[in-house]
Amino acid sequence: MDLDLSGKLALVTGSTRGIGLAAAKGLAAMGAEVIINGRTQDAVDKAMADIAETVAGAVLHGAAADLSHEAGCGSVTEAFPAVDILINNTGVYGPKPFFDITDEDWQSIFDINVMSGVRLTRHYLQGMLAEDGDDNWGRIIFVSSEAGIVVPVEMVHYGFSKGAQMVIARGAAESTKGTNVTVNSVLPGPTWVEATPANLAERARLQGITVEEAMARAFTERRPTSLIQRYASAEEVANLICYLCSKAASATNGAALRVDGGIVGNPF
Repeated sequence: MDLDLSGKLALVTGSTRGIGLAAAKGLAAMGAEVIINGRTQDAVDKAMADIAETVAGAVLHGAAADLSHEAGCGSVTEAFPAVDILINNTGVYGPKPFFDITDEDWQSIFDINVMSGVRLTRHYLQGMLAEDGDDNWGRIIFVSSEAGIVVPVEMVHYGFSKGAQMVIARGAAESTKGTNVTVNSVLPGPTWVEATPANLAERARLQGITVEEAMARAFTERRPTSLIQRYASAEEVANLICYLCSKAASATNGAALRVDGGIVGNPF
């Protein structure tokens, strides 16, 4: 199985922590040069130092930019006009009752979770497809969520944004027919990342329960269909992302692949 990514340049958005950071580490370990993105230079610098300490010989670049607007995406594409791998990972989430989700909340989550990936994919996919024959090669991954299928009642706006990502990924993949470029989406389930404790605390506050009770209900009430009955680690999710970026995944295109712990049941 060919997992070597030597000579490839990868951009991982939102890669200063969580799934993005784990994916950046995995890609660097596979030999790719990796562009680390976060909203602040300090966060980017810390993530790069972490990766350099973890992956010997890692070749890293920094791209501090807020990708929630056109100017931020433009600053990244100007600094790095072409990449071989794009991981659309940046995103936000948080519980909020449906009737409390304002127009501004809807627009904000759309701009961050959806339009960041649209803008970057629109730019980089064209470059990946520009070469003829066997010379065109590329990988684009949208980090979606099982919430795009099993929409959480406490985060309808988040589920909407993740469903949109799957549609965009599939639609973009249609442009790659007959090439060596692939576009896929990955659907994590509940994943334990740095923001998880704060989100559990907010859920507990909204429900009037303790954080311990909120954690216990994660798989008895919120996601009872989970087969693993636990949070996945960021590394477990990143393993699938990194595989899809490899040459070994050349026949996987236009797919939505689940690493959700079995939450989404099979339709047969």
